Amino acid sequence: MENEKQSFWTRDSSILLGGFFVTIFLIIYIWWPLAEEYLAYVDWNGAWWLYMDWLLLGVFLFMSITIVARANLKTDVLIVFVGVCGGLAIESWGTQTNLWHYYTAERPPLWIIPAWPIASLSIDRISRFLNWTIEQVIKRTKSTVDYSLFTTLYWLIFASFLILMLVFVSPTFDKSYTWLSLALCILLIITPTDHRFALLTFIAGAGLGYFLELWGTTRECWMYYTNEAPPFFAVLAHGMAAVAFWRAGLLVRMIWERWESTGSYP
Repeated sequence: MENEKQSFWTRDSSILLGGFFVTIFLIIYIWWPLAEEYLAYVDWNGAWWLYMDWLLLGVFLFMSITIVARANLKTDVLIVFVGVCGGLAIESWGTQTNLWHYYTAERPPLWIIPAWPIASLSIDRISRFLNWTIEQVIKRTKSTVDYSLFTTLYWLIFASFLILMLVFVSPTFDKSYTWLSLALCILLIITPTDHRFALLTFIAGAGLGYFLELWGTTRECWMYYTNEAPPFFAVLAHGMAAVAFWRAGLLVRMIWERWESTGSYP
């Protein structure tokens, strides 16, 4: 992590966790018919534990733990803001172009949007932990790291992702949404600011994205046009989205700091 002496639980952790549970409560309250329909599958008079969605609960618990780890509202508020905006843009693109659809037929459903900033916070913690772990290994082994390795892996993985993306979204080449998404991904890939951290963010996003996609597609909460559960591209797309959100956060922070120091935009 950025500060090794910082404790796992901070004052902001309580605030963030409280906000997380309030968000979950509001989603259940506002969209109660959906929650009621989901809970109806559980036989509360019998072996209810056999009907519980342990995958969902496991993902929920994991994200609850990670988002409170060394929380700092000064940076986390920006992550949440970018996550909401980015999640809305991604869901609009996917549902409007019919790359995927939700069982409620909403395009996009607003109840899924809060999941994006929550996942973004979790991915931020995972990425920083991976980066910190690498630094600790380097220090303790006193080894010399060839940073060109991360650069090489970066270009191999992101170039492969771009090829997969072109194949997956090819049925929607007639949609402006798709061309905007492709242009943004290409721009982000060819202008890396930190090869290693971008790579770790991609890995963290794809790792968490696998379990989110596995839950959503196997429960038919959402489904892709390929009917895969889940498509390999969709898993990797979470990694690309995480990188996009991270880069957007850096840009917003740079503009804000420039405005604070000079009173003008760059």
